[in-house]
Amino acid sequence: MGDSLMRKVKSVRDLEVYRIAFDVAMEIYNLSKDFPKEEKYSLTDQMRRSSRSICANLAEGWRKRKYKKVFINKLSDAAQEAAETQTWLEFTLKCNYIDKKTFEKLDEKYEHIFAMLITMERKADMFC
Repeated sequence: MGDSLMRKVKSVRDLEVYRIAFDVAMEIYNLSKDFPKEEKYSLTDQMRRSSRSICANLAEGWRKRKYKKVFINKLSDAAQEAAETQTWLEFTLKCNYIDKKTFEKLDEKYEHIFAMLITMERKADMFC
């Protein structure tokens, strides 16, 4: 499985977790366009940054994967950014900027991202 996986993964963009995180970050971007103007430099900005940072950390980790510990650290950083994004999503729900169904859908996607990051960390030797 390891060799066939690595033949398919030529760049970070080939990783399913990267594609999912990128798509969810774009969902958040589009969703946050409708947030109140007073949230522009706080909630909106923070949520966009943390959601995008997941992909950025994956990209950095991918380029540094010859150093297993650095790779794992970047996966951990990506997971921390996902957790931060989940927190901002919870604030958006409590502030009534999104409905419960939207929150649950996005929250579930982040739980899936966490699971994928944990699996990658456990199988880091396949990537490094």
